[in-house]
Amino acid sequence: MTATAQTLRPPSRTLMFLEGRAIHEFGAFLGALPLLSLAPRGDGHPVLVLPGLVASDESTRALRTFLAAKGYAVSGWRQGRNYGLREGVQHAMVDLVAELNDKHGRKISLVGWSLGGLYARQLAKMMPDRVRQVITLGSPFAGHPRSTNAWRVYEWASGRKSDEVDPQFGGELALPPPVPTTAIFSRTDGVCAWQGCMEKAGAQTESIEVESSHCGMGHHPAVVYAVADRLAQKEGQWRPFDRSGWRSVAYPDPHR
Repeated sequence: MTATAQTLRPPSRTLMFLEGRAIHEFGAFLGALPLLSLAPRGDGHPVLVLPGLVASDESTRALRTFLAAKGYAVSGWRQGRNYGLREGVQHAMVDLVAELNDKHGRKISLVGWSLGGLYARQLAKMMPDRVRQVITLGSPFAGHPRSTNAWRVYEWASGRKSDEVDPQFGGELALPPPVPTTAIFSRTDGVCAWQGCMEKAGAQTESIEVESSHCGMGHHPAVVYAVADRLAQKEGQWRPFDRSGWRSVAYPDPHR
């Protein structure tokens, strides 16, 4: 972990307080559905959506329903609430990725919100032959675990130290998976330091910035559109997100 990652501070109390806007962002999602219907359709490949800390598949229902309507074979993680890497959680996720890959006969895309995004990255490192791409939503893979306002909750829920690393689960967290990877982040995230949620630009890695809360990221219209855009790319023909035209208004330059 770099010195910069170790010195990142959690978001301010003001930003944490503003997480309440997630409710309004859901209303914006419902209002934007006619426009979101213009997002590209998918090719039917399987997509696994992983929830954040202490959240369940219910939290990702809006996103999964939208993606299913776009033609994807979408699955939740099927483990109830996400209390961290408790006993059996890792093996259940590995088994589910294998199950979906075998059932559909196609590589699977992984979409993970917050802690779910950390799982997605590590699963892709362990099973690159089964994973098509990874998309993370506000996932703090590049920062110290205590650069979030949720590390105490993680320790309480999981019974593990927040900086405890399982070498059997994909290796170093900050290293990108060997598959196309998109990190969606917000500078107004009230839970995770945004700098720790960014991926370095590379041949198959990118970051997309949105203006969103952390708790509303899974249903924020700009996030939902970006996820649909990324998933719609043909396998083996990944390209960075195109911010030209109207998109430059909704998606700021992440490297400004």
